[in-house]
Amino acid sequence: MSNIIEYSSEPSDAAIALFLQDENGDKLTDILVDALDEAFRILSDELVSGPLN
Repeated sequence: MSNIIEYSSEPSDAAIALFLQDENGDKLTDILVDALDEAFRILSDELVSGPLN
């Protein structure tokens, strides 16, 4: 098990600012929900893969 975490799809502050500037809240919400789903998937995989220490 590796302790390296990759954040390749994490939006930058500049990207978030552009979404807010363009009043594109729906697209920003979609990106944030996808990131949250990915975080829950990672946590779920970690819980299933072994005992907590």
